Amino acid sequence: MPTARRPRLALVPGEPAGIGPELCVRLAQRENAADLVAFADPATLAAAAEALGLPLRMAAADAASAPGLLPVQPVRQARPSRFGQPDPDNAASTIDALHQATNACLEGRLQGMVTGPVHKATVCRGGIDYRGTTELLAAWTGCEVVMMLATRRLRVALATTHLPLARVPSAITRPQLTRTLEILHHDLKRWFGIAAPRILVLGLNPHAGEDGLLGDEEIETIRPVLATLRGRGLDLEGPVPADTAFLPHRLQGIDAVLAMYHDQGLPVLKAQGFEEGVNLTLGLPFPRVAVDHGTALELAGSGRARPESLIAAAEICAELARRGKPD
Repeated sequence: MPTARRPRLALVPGEPAGIGPELCVRLAQRENAADLVAFADPATLAAAAEALGLPLRMAAADAASAPGLLPVQPVRQARPSRFGQPDPDNAASTIDALHQATNACLEGRLQGMVTGPVHKATVCRGGIDYRGTTELLAAWTGCEVVMMLATRRLRVALATTHLPLARVPSAITRPQLTRTLEILHHDLKRWFGIAAPRILVLGLNPHAGEDGLLGDEEIETIRPVLATLRGRGLDLEGPVPADTAFLPHRLQGIDAVLAMYHDQGLPVLKAQGFEEGVNLTLGLPFPRVAVDHGTALELAGSGRARPESLIAAAEICAELARRGKPD
């Protein structure tokens, strides 16, 4: 059984033709703070190790991991992988690996999940409706979730995720925004140990609407939600203009920023620390932490892909798994 000091985490490489498998091989060379169990095709992991010239021994899924030794729960692909050439026939196994890892976490056999990048277009070409792993996890677990990206210095959560920009305003409703802030506040306390989280909320429109001149979503939706939640004890600042929200003095004492849409807050976070950034799914009964980058098909098999984001994801997931307690 895992101890409180050493949790056991699922490790899912993602797209088998991308850099995910080789990043997992690099991670497996380290002395990690958790036991890792890879949900993947062993042949794909072996090919990645050979391309990198690194040793990799694979063990049964219930074994303990160690540098150079990676327990594996086999998830067989329909076809062998070729570096940089994603195959829609392997879409089912890519998603099945995520599904099996999710079930292992829900059943308590594992205490968290670390995931690599998935190639959305390939999965969709394989006949699976896929917008992102965050959305799949919400559907599989029946949980309302919030996407939050983070570095060691900054956390940015999203009110909406993978939506066309034209659909964002109608997606931000009072109930939806209320629930997003409730989840963000709750999980900052639960997983990060922040007793009284301070959250900075961005406006949707330029200049946060300029008192209705540039849009009324701040007046009609965002401000009323913040006022209600402040009345319930949440420490919320905003809505503030996005173009000045990330200035150092504005972020002093702030535990997380809530952006209204994907490209409003994430470019700032990625510019500040792309290599160390991670993607967290809040609202789940277990921690899920992913890399903050794509499949980088052009780098697959070359040995040039940098592992810092996956290393950070594994470290943070281990920290959260040790800290988190069931509600």
